Amino acid sequence: MKYRVLADRLAVCRLACDVPVPSWADEGGFFCVTRTQDELSIVCSEATFAGQTLPEGAVVEGGWVAMQLQGPFPFSMAGVLACFLQPLAEAHVPIFAVSTFDTDYVLIKQANLDQAVLALGTAGHERVGS
Repeated sequence: MKYRVLADRLAVCRLACDVPVPSWADEGGFFCVTRTQDELSIVCSEATFAGQTLPEGAVVEGGWVAMQLQGPFPFSMAGVLACFLQPLAEAHVPIFAVSTFDTDYVLIKQANLDQAVLALGTAGHERVGS
């Protein structure tokens, strides 16, 4: 499977489920906002997030990069994410996954990027782009 590593460094934010989506959440390039009954999760550029005032109880973890699987993948195609994650799990690389209509994004810590690329290459996955 082919994948691309996106340039932006990302932050993953957890806020209370009942707070409004902050105006800065959709600024910048890559972003994802997910609300459940338990939390509001935001993935956004670290640069966009820098200096923002957070509601009380918010938790933020920075230093992530996104690997974009080169889709699109039809909904009927099974095991796409599993075959990409297996080598990362075997290499003990923690992930945070985000899916869209067309493809999947696997976030990993910048510090684990070389280890992840090596594990994925050994498993036959191909990094494309810079």
